Amino acid sequence: MQMHRIIPLAAAAGLLAACSQGMAGSPAASAMPPAETSTMAMADSMPVTVGGQPMFATKDIVDNAVNSADHTTLVAAVKAAGLVQTLKGPGPFTVFAPVNAAFAALPPGTVQMLLKPENKAALTKVLTYHVVPGRLDYAAMQKLIEAGGGKATLTTVAGQPLTLMMNGPHNITVTDVKGNTAHITTYDVTQSNGDIQVIDTVLMPG
Repeated sequence: MQMHRIIPLAAAAGLLAACSQGMAGSPAASAMPPAETSTMAMADSMPVTVGGQPMFATKDIVDNAVNSADHTTLVAAVKAAGLVQTLKGPGPFTVFAPVNAAFAALPPGTVQMLLKPENKAALTKVLTYHVVPGRLDYAAMQKLIEAGGGKATLTTVAGQPLTLMMNGPHNITVTDVKGNTAHITTYDVTQSNGDIQVIDTVLMPG
């Protein structure tokens, strides 16, 4: 992955905040009806476990992520980019959340470089490339892929596309603009303000 090619995008955080107020008209939002209270209650009774901790549907994306031992790097990055309050907003958002091992697989020094204050815009661009407006669970993504003839394109908050494809009967891959492909390792982690799809690779914008 060629991190030196990342072009800082200072406006990405503002775009993410704006999306939290205008989700209803987005394609992703229209692809999936709003989660109902009964569904959330059921999810809380048998919560998905991520990073050794239960993820409760009544908590928001940030409050759940901070409890996952597998997402400490992602949480640190979200804090460094100043996106905590945005991702605690009403959304809804779908977050493709890389695990710590995904960040560790980046070229040496990449994470440390991105976490420096002077690289906040570049970090924001990377993080918002993992966020899609609206609530997308496995079923919604599968429908989009089928409707697209085997492929679906999502527009991220960073303004660049991600490509979804099926890889087997119940496995969806996510490919970035540079050709890096992530597998979703844990599906449909329901949040009060969206969904988390856990992935095994950090996605990179152009």
